[in-house]
Amino acid sequence: MVDDLVPDGAGNHTAPSADCPVETALAAIAGKWTTLLLRELSRAELTFGGLKDTLPELSDKVLADRLATLVDRGVVDRVVHRGYPNRVAYSLIDAGRELRPLLIELYRTGTRLQSLRGGGGDAVSSQRP
Repeated sequence: MVDDLVPDGAGNHTAPSADCPVETALAAIAGKWTTLLLRELSRAELTFGGLKDTLPELSDKVLADRLATLVDRGVVDRVVHRGYPNRVAYSLIDAGRELRPLLIELYRTGTRLQSLRGGGGDAVSSQRP
């Protein structure tokens, strides 16, 4: 039976698989700071310094690592603009722009979950029955 969770059968696995479309989407946004970087890059092309300005608590090391990972994942483009000094800019490519509706829906779902749990922004509840 095909349903809206697995409309084409590509996700009908009996064990976690990188071929599953849900796992592909989750892998694209995985990692601390990644969703915030995707948010900022969905607004505009930004340089390393521009990203530091928008996310001042993000360390240079983690920012460099996350940007390299997003480029490797095929969702962000790194372009060197020649000049003195050279300027490196980052922007979402088509695959990265495909993540925008997912991030919007995750935000909406998170807001509803927080409301159902009585507020609180903890990503994972520590309360157990």
